[in-house]
Amino acid sequence: MGNSNALIDGLAFFAIGVLFLQYVVLIIRAKFFWKDNSNALPKNLPLVSVLVTSRNEEVNLPKLLSSFDALDYPIEKLEFLLADDGSIDLTFSILQKWADSEVNRKVLKIEGELIQKYPVNGKANALAILAEEAKGEFFFFTDADCMVNPEWIREGVQSFGEKTGIINGVTEVDSKSLLGIFQRIDWWNILAITKVISDMGGHTTGLGNNMVISREAYFRSGGFAASPFSLTEDLEISKCIKKDGFEVRQQVSKGMLLKTKEEQSWRALMSQRKRWLQGVLTLPWIWIISLSFYLFFFIALFYVSLENWRLGLGIWIVKIVLQSVFWMLVSGKVGSRISVFWLLLYDFYYLLSSSLTILYYFWPSKITWKSRQYP
Repeated sequence: MGNSNALIDGLAFFAIGVLFLQYVVLIIRAKFFWKDNSNALPKNLPLVSVLVTSRNEEVNLPKLLSSFDALDYPIEKLEFLLADDGSIDLTFSILQKWADSEVNRKVLKIEGELIQKYPVNGKANALAILAEEAKGEFFFFTDADCMVNPEWIREGVQSFGEKTGIINGVTEVDSKSLLGIFQRIDWWNILAITKVISDMGGHTTGLGNNMVISREAYFRSGGFAASPFSLTEDLEISKCIKKDGFEVRQQVSKGMLLKTKEEQSWRALMSQRKRWLQGVLTLPWIWIISLSFYLFFFIALFYVSLENWRLGLGIWIVKIVLQSVFWMLVSGKVGSRISVFWLLLYDFYYLLSSSLTILYYFWPSKITWKSRQYP
């Protein structure tokens, strides 16, 4: 490359080097400094509350409720608090029928004055109302489109330490299509990074569809009712709980592995990612800069490839190998396997989805989430 382009060359290789360094650190931390938060279960098992809010989820609820039936935890130590958040389908009747079969199940209908009881998004409002009814020492949160592991409650309870306020699990996309396969890898990429950062003591986020909050941490922080308005309410409550001196930990294990459904169209995926990006932009600046290098890398790679395509190809191969090793290392902790074939193709999806997400973020359109529209 010419001397006149020395500055651009330097910036390009700096961006490439930073991303490579990030992956090397992630691999080393995941391999040699992995933290298993699981401890021995207490002799006297605590009462726990499972909180789920549903809105027009008649299609997804049967799988979730069936997975609840398979939970390995004493029924007398377990309560289910379920909310129908203004559904217009059969959600309420499905919930009520399931709740009527056991005494530890309760369904609340969010209607009338309850719809906007708190100045937060619809889901957070419903969860805040449910939490007021909860009697458990630990609050377990998941979504109506998920399926929980039979060991979920036991693993969540025994993963709490003395200073722990939140335990995030790990959620895997139940992929049924090509788009779903890449979403599955996407989720592993995000959650693998947050796991390593969490183990290092850094602030990450909450995980709304697979999260446990201690009763003490929830009410001391004010809970969802006191959180700032946001479409990423799990991130906001994690900030509040962290601010109150509690630790936010992540437990990546078979017991804390949940399944969630894929977004079935690009439109739905972009709406989800636009909502997520709003939350990402509220993270500490070090997070934003670090994540930006994933895009800077491809800009730098394109520049290098124009000058020397063989060098560019070699750099890209190294990147694919590093990220694949990291993802396979972390997903292997729960016995999940990611096909090498799809790992090789993932970067094409990442470039397309990231570019579309940025464009869609600035596009003047509302976000549709839980059958509601938000600015």
